[in-house]
Amino acid sequence: MRILAAGDHFVLNSLIAEALGAAVPAPFDLTELALPWPLEPFGKVAEVDEASDSEDALIEALRGVEVCVTQMGPFTERVLAASPELRLLVVCRGGPVNVNVEAARARDVRVCFAPGRNAAATAEYTVGMMLAAMRRIPQNHDALTRRGRWDGSSYTYEQCGSELEDTRVGLIGYGAVGSRVARALCAFGAEVEVYDPYIRGDIHGVRVHSLDALLSRSRVVTLHARLTDETRGLLGARELALLPRGSVLVNVARGPLVDTEALCDALESGQLTAAGLDTYEQEPLPAGARLRTAPGVVLTPHLGGASRQVAEKAARIAASEVARYAKGVPLAHCLT
Repeated sequence: MRILAAGDHFVLNSLIAEALGAAVPAPFDLTELALPWPLEPFGKVAEVDEASDSEDALIEALRGVEVCVTQMGPFTERVLAASPELRLLVVCRGGPVNVNVEAARARDVRVCFAPGRNAAATAEYTVGMMLAAMRRIPQNHDALTRRGRWDGSSYTYEQCGSELEDTRVGLIGYGAVGSRVARALCAFGAEVEVYDPYIRGDIHGVRVHSLDALLSRSRVVTLHARLTDETRGLLGARELALLPRGSVLVNVARGPLVDTEALCDALESGQLTAAGLDTYEQEPLPAGARLRTAPGVVLTPHLGGASRQVAEKAARIAASEVARYAKGVPLAHCLT
């Protein structure tokens, strides 16, 4: 069995190779292709999203390959058509957005993915962004280190932030990430409320049955919804206006869930006192983006899922799928 590890600077080929060696029982021939992400940003490649722009290199590396493990490889119609021996593609991420799944299905290529690989990392990052935005941690770090200013004004009642304890925090979405965030917030003593029309059963916090009701009651709102046609632009000017004045918004999910112009308006008007953002409608965030100068914002470049454990876990999940394929048993996380 010939396997291609098409890793990058996060999910390293060495991690993939080590995981395959530990999991796959049958002998295999491993070749490697190193993709440039994240040192070069991902983007749309032909008809697929969030991929490294490396079709030609991938086509060459896939010659004679039966199994490929990747994170950012652009598996377009063109790449799949040029790889007739490929039978299994394992994507080391929560969803194979970089794969033309219909084209893979038409060519009898099984497509697997790694659900939940970054849930803990993203949940922890969300809480960190929440604390940073609410307590103005980055702004005060910048004042002390870059401007050399011991800023006593941040201890005034008007300028100091608020605590999570006894603060009502609204979660939009209660999947693998949202549920972990809810548990962490309950430990802080926050009053957690959740809006997710697709979740049944017990939750940590109080279930709210409409988005408007959640927004009107929440001093802090954090987004954990998937990006779909239904959720794109979920929070616009009308929705942000429902929040109590001076609220905080955190988005470590997907940028297009929020109308950026409406968000900037809300920050500049004081409707929102702060926002912690890790994802954006346009990535990389343009140099002249209005968000860069909006008051009260904490901005990071899509790092919510960036932990060493995520990369290691993704490689192990992928290797387990390859092992199942080698043994001829059902695959665990397969779309085709």
